Amino acid sequence: MPVWLLVLGVGALVFYTDDYVIAGVIPEIAADLAVSEAVAGQLVTAFSLTVAIASPVIAIGAARIRGRALLGTAAAVFTLANALAAGAPDYPTLVALRVLAALAAAAATPMLFGTAAALAPAERVGRYVAVVAFGVTGAIAVGVPVGTWIGGAFGWRTTFAFMAVAGLVFGVAARFVLPPGTGVREALPVRQQLAILVRPAVSLGLAANLVLMLGSMMVLTYLAPYVDALADAGPGQRGVLFAVSGAAGMLGIWAGGVATDRWGPDRALIAGVAAFVAAMAALLALWPWRPVPVVLLVPVVAVWGGAAFWNSPAVQARLHLLAGPVATQALALNTAGTYLGVAAGGAIGGAVLGAGGLAQLPVVAAAAGIVALGLFVAARRAASSSKSRSAS
Repeated sequence: MPVWLLVLGVGALVFYTDDYVIAGVIPEIAADLAVSEAVAGQLVTAFSLTVAIASPVIAIGAARIRGRALLGTAAAVFTLANALAAGAPDYPTLVALRVLAALAAAAATPMLFGTAAALAPAERVGRYVAVVAFGVTGAIAVGVPVGTWIGGAFGWRTTFAFMAVAGLVFGVAARFVLPPGTGVREALPVRQQLAILVRPAVSLGLAANLVLMLGSMMVLTYLAPYVDALADAGPGQRGVLFAVSGAAGMLGIWAGGVATDRWGPDRALIAGVAAFVAAMAALLALWPWRPVPVVLLVPVVAVWGGAAFWNSPAVQARLHLLAGPVATQALALNTAGTYLGVAAGGAIGGAVLGAGGLAQLPVVAAAAGIVALGLFVAARRAASSSKSRSAS
């Protein structure tokens, strides 16, 4: 495995950790800056929405910038924003600095995946993208707990200082390890970029990923109350189930990358979405038998966690292959869709619970999976039709 690929994975770990790490120190931030915890929590929302909105805009506007230069600049801005956040005097200043850090993440995240796919051998695109995706899950499994521990032990400002150091390390590594020609792309006019991005083969796939993320994150967000009602699971047992889903997700990323290389991204996606829908059906089938033994949930949660992350390499590889000279822009739109899907999943899941429909949570999630599956199939047919017209 080339060193530059590991650097890209570390970059994903750094940028995604910066989004999630605030959740672990919200009480300390709220107390120090004299705001409520609900208001302090909006720092996460500000970061996520900024990435969702800015990522495609930056990718299209910065199409002429070499990838290594873009990553280096993003890392510098990210480092500066977090260093200043460590000394932020008040809440409005901290919000502004979080937005600045999010703009850096919005510029870098699609380029991380795009560079991995562009420099990968043709037969290993899925696996190379999977390595970068490991950084995303690593942010949840490792980065956030470490950042939270640092904040608890030394104060929340130290958490931001830690992220600034992490950004600096990545920026230096990217400057000296990535190949000089990294990310050299054909600079198409904006109109031509948009013309490729709105093609059904690309746009339907982007919509499918958004819907799939909505369904998957709906389950992740409200898994605790669901399994509590289904299996009368206490905090310790719920922790085990979350750990199982995380471990399965790590395995699922790599397995999805291998499947993408062997079967092609379309077949890998169909298999992954079908497994997700099957896991939701299993949760629904268990509901009438509650309380069920927690041990029965372990394989179901494992399949769900593995399927949820299995799809990431296939989605990224598919867009890289179909979007051609605007692959990074397509990946930026996919990043935006992922963040919007996470936000929508939490909101819709909350509405389901608010209506007293806890039992309907897997039904709504499965419906989202089925819609996503239909969109992926339609995107696949659109791509096949386009190839047929080109051949004739």
